[in-house]
Amino acid sequence: MATDTIAMDTPDNQTAQLVADSATPQLIARQFKFTEGPAVDRQGNVFFTDQPNNTIWQYDTSGKLSLFMADAGRANGMYFDAKGHLLACADEHNQLWSIDPNNKKVKVLVKDFGGKRLNGPNDVWAHPKTGGIYFTDPYYQRDYWARNSPDMVGQKVFYLAPGQTQPVVVDDQLRKPNGIIGTPDGRYLYVADIDGDKTYRYQFGPDGHLTDKQLFVEQGSDGMTLDEKGNVYLTGNGVTVYSAAGQKLAHFDVPEKWTGNICFAGRDHKMLFITASEGIYKLSMRVKGAY
Repeated sequence: MATDTIAMDTPDNQTAQLVADSATPQLIARQFKFTEGPAVDRQGNVFFTDQPNNTIWQYDTSGKLSLFMADAGRANGMYFDAKGHLLACADEHNQLWSIDPNNKKVKVLVKDFGGKRLNGPNDVWAHPKTGGIYFTDPYYQRDYWARNSPDMVGQKVFYLAPGQTQPVVVDDQLRKPNGIIGTPDGRYLYVADIDGDKTYRYQFGPDGHLTDKQLFVEQGSDGMTLDEKGNVYLTGNGVTVYSAAGQKLAHFDVPEKWTGNICFAGRDHKMLFITASEGIYKLSMRVKGAY
């Protein structure tokens, strides 16, 4: 199931500098319905979701694959916060969760916005310095919902301040916000508008608000991640890598219909873990993940 790395026709193709020894994506398992939301803990273990089957799985640093949680709130995007809690976009009831990985106890962080149901939280990131949480809330109709239309007008990016239960809107001008990731120095936030086929970069202002919105690249994304050099990895049709300046560096195919999300994992954080449709893949890298 491996595929050749595909060199991009770009001025600065850095595939060889990013990927270890001409490695290609290697299939780990293909027993799922639709994989999403990979998140890595401090040890390098990666957790990911199989949303249609309502489960969260773990792929540990020894290569063992195991079921972490059943009845997982239809979790989608996930992220580990600074306290080691697993944040999960649980769109079964349009909520944002925090899961204690030790006892699997769930705390509902957000259950509505001004009394109205969220569209369906999709991806999430926690600011490493403030602890504030940013999440995207697009509307994707689910077959497990009783409703057939959103309660709210528009699809937004939200910010949840520490200790609060009500988020605030920090961008309501995107067509369908999806992937989200911030830099470990807490300086920049990237958000993909998947329907607008664009990814934007923001800076942080007072009280968690976003400032200085700029177009980063003319490409949307499902999930996304960063490496230690500040390069941005976008997904959808395989994986495309851009420098922090927005220059396309590399692209590699993944042999599935759709590449949903990615993160760096493993003991040395040099394994790019890829969730793609029914499968999960790994790619050995020369660079480490930003997290």
